[in-house]
Amino acid sequence: MLATVAKLIARRLLAAIPILLIVSALLFCVLRLLPVDPAAMSLPPTATIVQIEAKRQEMGLDKPLAQQYLIWLHDALHGDFGRSIVFGREAGSLVASTLPATIELAAAAMIIAAGLGLGGGLLLFSLRDTWFESVADLGSILLLSIPEFLWGLILLFVFGVVLNALPFTGEVSPNLPQPHITGFILIDALLIGRLDVFWSACQHLILPAFALGLAFSPAIMRVLRSSLFDVYHEDYIQQARLRGLSERQILLRHALKNAALPTLTLAGVQFGILFSGTLLVELIYSYPGMGNLMIDAVRNADLPLIQAIGLTYCIVVLSINTIVDSLYLVLNPKLRVR
Repeated sequence: MLATVAKLIARRLLAAIPILLIVSALLFCVLRLLPVDPAAMSLPPTATIVQIEAKRQEMGLDKPLAQQYLIWLHDALHGDFGRSIVFGREAGSLVASTLPATIELAAAAMIIAAGLGLGGGLLLFSLRDTWFESVADLGSILLLSIPEFLWGLILLFVFGVVLNALPFTGEVSPNLPQPHITGFILIDALLIGRLDVFWSACQHLILPAFALGLAFSPAIMRVLRSSLFDVYHEDYIQQARLRGLSERQILLRHALKNAALPTLTLAGVQFGILFSGTLLVELIYSYPGMGNLMIDAVRNADLPLIQAIGLTYCIVVLSINTIVDSLYLVLNPKLRVR
């Protein structure tokens, strides 16, 4: 099994190379078509035309577009993604400093979405053939129609403003230290033994994570319910009934295990979309992640930073898909014979 998973990962890594090249080339070309002069933006407003032209030559902007891309690609392969025009720092280091916060937020949201999706899917399935089924189905459609940013605003208003139960700005309380060891504040707080920092970070994570989790859980619960409907038409379900197993045992021991496989695939796709969807939620809650950094970069036309963030999103989504496919391979024995 390990050999099969290793082959899958190797194939995905090989396939990721042309994908990343295409994405990086598209990003580079599209950003260069914008009516923005990076050389002029990186200089003070009082810079002369001669200084701007000298800066353009220094940045290689006077060369053909293809040559500019090859120079950027060479530097990127050596870990140099250019210098942020706004922040004056390496774009790669800026992304690296904000990526852990976004990963923590997306992971917490996916755990919430998976828990709500699993529980909701089982509830929807258990209500089949009853008059509650239509009500539950309508409720899931209603939840599906509410986007993550609207959930963010609703939760912020109810639990942050009206009830004043949870904090809704930042990553941790301003009066507490913010450790920097791994970049993941929950892990770093435990490493230095500061449970107060850990608890504060958890409190700040609850509202944005639930805003994302509530938005993405309805799709999971509806797919799980549909998968359970399909599984219950299989012969082994009837055989389990003939052996005297209760409906609860059939559901938990046999049906759920097989219905979870297509749900896992959807969850992987959802996680990739969810990771990208953190952008607006981070803005609403002033969460210091990569989404907020992306908004600042777009607002200021910071081309090197936009390119580094876009490429990072692509790498993360490809990694997520590889992990999900590997899990699917582990959980589905039929695929191991290939």
